[in-house]
Amino acid sequence: MLSQAFIVALVVFLTVGGQELLGFTMLGRPIVIGPLLGLLLGDIQTGLIVGASLETIFMGVVNIGGASSAEPGLATALATAFAIQMNAGVEVVIPIAVPLGIIGLQIKTLIYVGLVGPFVTKFDQFAAEGNEKAIAKLHFGLWFTQWFLYSLIPFFAILFGSEATRQVLEKIPEVFVHGLSIAGNLLPAVGMAMLLKILWDNKLFVYFLLGFVLLAYLNVPLIAIAVLATIIAVVTVGRDLDLKKIQDNISTNVPTHHTVSDDVELDNFFN
Repeated sequence: MLSQAFIVALVVFLTVGGQELLGFTMLGRPIVIGPLLGLLLGDIQTGLIVGASLETIFMGVVNIGGASSAEPGLATALATAFAIQMNAGVEVVIPIAVPLGIIGLQIKTLIYVGLVGPFVTKFDQFAAEGNEKAIAKLHFGLWFTQWFLYSLIPFFAILFGSEATRQVLEKIPEVFVHGLSIAGNLLPAVGMAMLLKILWDNKLFVYFLLGFVLLAYLNVPLIAIAVLATIIAVVTVGRDLDLKKIQDNISTNVPTHHTVSDDVELDNFFN
């Protein structure tokens, strides 16, 4: 149990903390953390399922400034570890991940405000002095301390909380477990709906419809649909680039002044 708690804490530290340090925003996503933890804990299939399921839920979640909702990295790490340790169904742990993500974000914010906030004036002082080395040392020191404290959450949660969670799940009546299963199956649809709300365009509706028909009615594998979508994207981009070249050529060849003729179509062409 100790080794598993250390592995989960290390993954959270390197992925969630690493994305803040390196700017690799996808490093702390469920689709990365789930399979990675599954590989390290000896059950990559569960890791892939949990990671992919939670990615669909948190895909439309973007935390910007004060507009924040959940921290998917911690939620994925704990949900994956609990699913593997307790041999629980993925549909049971997925609904638990959402409140874990909300709590995790609040703790993350508290650590950031309480730890990093008081040193803002120190950064200003070093900047005024032109002391770049001191700024770098303080920056990396605060980063390490912040994410070390944050990684203690999954460490102690796995070390002491997994058995308690197992006992609680065993006492839950079957009807409630079935309800959690239904909720877990619905949550990915909610995540996709949040994403589509941001990306929706009436011109792109036909592509969403095509993907739905291929999957639901023709039983085409997801990988094949992804390849088909890539082909459509490449063809569309190529067409748009060709149209842009044509428009650029027309704009460079059109005379700046021309007389108005009786040919309406010709005038519209030059205008």
